Amino acid sequence: MGSEWKHVKFSELCDIWRGGSPRPIHDFIRESGIPWVKIADATSSRTRFIEKTKEFIKPEGMSKSREVFPGDLILSNSATPGLPMFMSIRACIHDGWLLLRNFKNVDKLFCYYLLVHERENIVRFGSGSVFTNLKTDILKNHEVNIPPLPEQHAIAHILGSLDDKIELNRRMNQTLQAMARAIFKHWFIDFEFPNENGEPYKSSGGETINSPLGPIPKGWRIGRIEDVCEFSYGKALKADKRIQGRIPVYGSNGQIGWHNESLVSGPGIIVGRKGNPGLIHWSKEDFFPIDTTFYVVPRVGKSIMHFLYFALKHVDLPRLSADSAVPGLNRNIAYMQQLVIPTEQLLRDFENRISIIFDLLQTNCWQNQSLSELRDSLLPKLVSGEIRVPVSEKEDDQL
Repeated sequence: MGSEWKHVKFSELCDIWRGGSPRPIHDFIRESGIPWVKIADATSSRTRFIEKTKEFIKPEGMSKSREVFPGDLILSNSATPGLPMFMSIRACIHDGWLLLRNFKNVDKLFCYYLLVHERENIVRFGSGSVFTNLKTDILKNHEVNIPPLPEQHAIAHILGSLDDKIELNRRMNQTLQAMARAIFKHWFIDFEFPNENGEPYKSSGGETINSPLGPIPKGWRIGRIEDVCEFSYGKALKADKRIQGRIPVYGSNGQIGWHNESLVSGPGIIVGRKGNPGLIHWSKEDFFPIDTTFYVVPRVGKSIMHFLYFALKHVDLPRLSADSAVPGLNRNIAYMQQLVIPTEQLLRDFENRISIIFDLLQTNCWQNQSLSELRDSLLPKLVSGEIRVPVSEKEDDQL
């Protein structure tokens, strides 16, 4: 760290206000109205932005709360304290948030990354027996070291570019997933798969036959889940074994860690058995499903794995959950669910087309994992001065 870095209190960098709540809050909550930012909106976001809220308040509550606008930087002070977020929408924040505005001699994006870096140091001064509460004065009096503005801009640019690329890949994957779902629906629900002339089957007058599930294309058949795949039980794995390694570990909620050995060769499908029964996850690579899950074994070869992924989602397995104490998926009940099974040729054609999309999805996921690791490695070194970013005034003007 150079001598040009300054030792300052946070109160010297910006103005800090606490949010507010209209009382009693349940009289103001509505299904629509002014977005009402809760801590859960931040913890559920996969970016540094709050783009939507689950709850809203009626406009009359705004005067008793704290209004925020796109670009505002807020910091959680309770429940999950010390979490900085940027607003992408106009909303109101309750007293579980702090609002940071009017930044002085500090780059706002650099300040965000500085808060990420200082989170543990700030939160340890909080109070509360159940939840840690981060009082306004704690943040105001918290002392940090900051570099000159040109270096702040450069650091923010480096870290922000990494996060922007991660976000771009995430949004691209959302688009790719929507495309894959649309193709499955177009082919196997709407029956508009390409016929021998490349035309939509149903719209081109393709022949249908009657079935227990209604008219289906000629050559297709009605079967059950047990006809096309088996639900095999995952294996118990102690929590301390889910820390190291490169093999993804899956539970009913999705990936929960890493292991050094695989149980199943990918690509594969994981189905929640306990906790979140029927929830379906996809793994492009080898994986380890724990005992709260099933993993899917196709009975007619792995060439139908992508079809099974979407077909099982269409069946809506979560509605089949049983057991009163701990919700669970009974595989015998799941096996009995009926499916429309296309011709083998059409399944091969679908796999050839959809596998390209899934390859792109996985490439983006792998890239995001590498970018996240790079960002997390660079962040503490850059904002602490361990790694310096020399920037001239000319270079600063171009950032």
